[in-house]
Amino acid sequence: MSTFIGNIEARLDEKGRIFVPANYRKILGEEPSRRIVMRRDTDNECLIFYPENVWNRKVEALRQALDEWNPEDQLLLMQFMADAETLEPDAQGRILLQKKNLETIGAKQDVVFVGMLDRFALWNPDKFEEKRLDGKELADRIRARMRRVDN
Repeated sequence: MSTFIGNIEARLDEKGRIFVPANYRKILGEEPSRRIVMRRDTDNECLIFYPENVWNRKVEALRQALDEWNPEDQLLLMQFMADAETLEPDAQGRILLQKKNLETIGAKQDVVFVGMLDRFALWNPDKFEEKRLDGKELADRIRARMRRVDN
């Protein structure tokens, strides 16, 4: 599977539809299903989009980590799944986003798609810029994480 990379500016139409970037559509076209699962991110004001097969793997890993008879685990799973929905791009490559989800991320008209290897995110451009690290801080944090992997 190819990876979702880069950041791509886009514009919502008046109905809340948006074209999935062409290079992302190409990757989705490689998948067995063109369907995408979208969920609101738990830590950031953005929406995360998973190809259906990637979503299924991640949900299965979560399910395996939880005890289905534990009420707290059941609540975690319910809340996680409640914020998700399946989308299928139309013939033009657009997806329709619910108004509540657009409001959650503060999206008006302009948005930015951000690749995340096996998934991608949709941000309000201003909020994404606020969260971005400067070059040195990014390099320092990546170096620190990679040292943990190398050890």
